[in-house]
Amino acid sequence: MKDCVEIRWHGRGGQGAKTAALLLADVAFKTGKYVQGFPEYGPERMGAPITAYNRISPNVIRVHSNIDEPDYVVVVDEGLLESVDVTKGLSEDGAILINTAKSKEEIKKHLKSYSGGIYTIDARRVSVECLGKYFPNTPMLAAIVKITGVMEWGAFIKEMQISFGHKFSSKPEVINGNMNALKKAYNQNK
Repeated sequence: MKDCVEIRWHGRGGQGAKTAALLLADVAFKTGKYVQGFPEYGPERMGAPITAYNRISPNVIRVHSNIDEPDYVVVVDEGLLESVDVTKGLSEDGAILINTAKSKEEIKKHLKSYSGGIYTIDARRVSVECLGKYFPNTPMLAAIVKITGVMEWGAFIKEMQISFGHKFSSKPEVINGNMNALKKAYNQNK
């Protein structure tokens, strides 16, 4: 599909990969894009591997299936590198984003023969610094927006402020923490 960006998310139940994929779809839609954001359901439980997907396009999206050949992959839990083939079908022209404190060189050996773009971010550190707890999905969301360029940063951050404002209206400290996590992740992603 022309001009369509396809993203596959890998995480564990409770880490927010599904929430991040749905939030990305919602925000992209509000910036005028056609979108899909959906999880792949199986025997989900807290800590079990999960997969979620995004399609973002300036054109109508007519395909409705899982994404087997993504342009980008987001790995919210680096422990999945040992048990899930996260690079399966990943385009060499795309990239993979991994939540880790390790260097790209340390991570590369876990990615089989994948030779496309590799990005890392320590989402644990960012979320603990900004939120006081480990919520990796917010930093990962900002990092994948930066890597993919699926929307303008200014439009993304504006819509995220509105979204967090609705979701956490009675907890302004959570709004500020999440906004700080987005900004820090966007600026630190490597």
